[in-house]
Amino acid sequence: MSLTREFLSAAVESAMPRVRADLAELVAIPSVSADPARAADVRRSAEKVAELARELGAAEVSVVTEEGGQPAVLAHWPAPEGQPTVCLYAHHDVQPTGPLGQWTSEPFAATERGSRLFGRGAADDKGGLSVHLAALRAFDGRPPVGVTLFVEGEEEIGSPTLAATLDAHGEAIASDVFVIADSANWDVGEPAFTTTLRGLADCVVEVSTLDHALHSGQYGGVVPDALTTLCRLLATLHDENGSVAVAGLVGSDGPELDYPEERLRAETGLLDGVEWIGTGSVVSRLWTQPAITVIALDATPVAEASNTLIPTARAKISLRVPPAMDADQALDHLVAHLVERAPWGAQVSVERGSTGQPSTIPVTGPHADVARRAFAEAWGREPVEIGQGGSIPMVAEFVNRFPDATVLVTAVVDPDSRMHGIDESVHLPDLEKACLAEVLLLAGLAR
Repeated sequence: MSLTREFLSAAVESAMPRVRADLAELVAIPSVSADPARAADVRRSAEKVAELARELGAAEVSVVTEEGGQPAVLAHWPAPEGQPTVCLYAHHDVQPTGPLGQWTSEPFAATERGSRLFGRGAADDKGGLSVHLAALRAFDGRPPVGVTLFVEGEEEIGSPTLAATLDAHGEAIASDVFVIADSANWDVGEPAFTTTLRGLADCVVEVSTLDHALHSGQYGGVVPDALTTLCRLLATLHDENGSVAVAGLVGSDGPELDYPEERLRAETGLLDGVEWIGTGSVVSRLWTQPAITVIALDATPVAEASNTLIPTARAKISLRVPPAMDADQALDHLVAHLVERAPWGAQVSVERGSTGQPSTIPVTGPHADVARRAFAEAWGREPVEIGQGGSIPMVAEFVNRFPDATVLVTAVVDPDSRMHGIDESVHLPDLEKACLAEVLLLAGLAR
């Protein structure tokens, strides 16, 4: 097989109609790992991925599930003699849809509008999976290097059994290079390698002030209600600038990369008059400083409200951990802050949740040099090194488990993709460029 640039570009172009058809089939499967009612769909999604891998000539294909986990797919294309092995990672599970009525089109039906393909998972991460499948299709199922396709089924719920999967199948997954197609590009038409990732920790704080509810007119003004007390406690998590005010949570300066405010405002949909929070550069606040968000409250719904002092209220808190910190220690600092600052002597208890470690992923070494050239050639511009404020805990697992490997965190997502949100989409021209970049990477890694 001739691996010239012209040949490979033509092979990718020829494969794209089938790649898009595969992506549409995958989007149609509502593989929401967070929803127990969708367990059969998550299994069906895994089986579909396994079917596609067999169709593409994998020597071995298996669907593996660890105790209490969701199904993952492992497929192998053995390395020709003397060639390295590349692990292509993606995940086939997706986020819940949110309110269906807010979607412009059916979330589980891939719908093309303009230059974008809409649907839940079209970008995150069935779009990333499609890039891997495209690379294998372009080589007609005979890649010039060894390939292990590892497609996880529980990334959207924090990869709770990934460590067990690596314990059980680590030898089969071990590779010289890992390509993790699950991050974001710098912009439409601008590729990126992600080099830092914040970690993640969460907890549920419960505040109690009474052993039973009371009439707010009879006792209000003397007895604190739990929800007001909880609000005062939550307000201590940030200072007047909106920066995190929890002792021990320390970030760092971000890279010297300009993130224009007008771009950020357009991407986020910040309402007129609403101010930014925090201090420091935009990229440091997004990528290398801690962030705390209250993501849920348990209290009386407005529709059921009465003039009552409620005895107990709860909140779930999400902490994004700076790259230089340990996620478990960061959660220790948050728990201590909440317990020590109970307003008015209220009883405060904290239930620790899950943690995921942050990562630093240097793009260095000969394999990374090949990747830079491949991406620059495919996209027509040099890739940008960026951080991500979101967490991909499994990256730390790969970095720690395979310290001698080159780990490349790539993407098909762009700032307009709205991953996890309403009207998620992938930019189709960028999808094809990402496919070509991976094909050129595999060809370039062949010795």
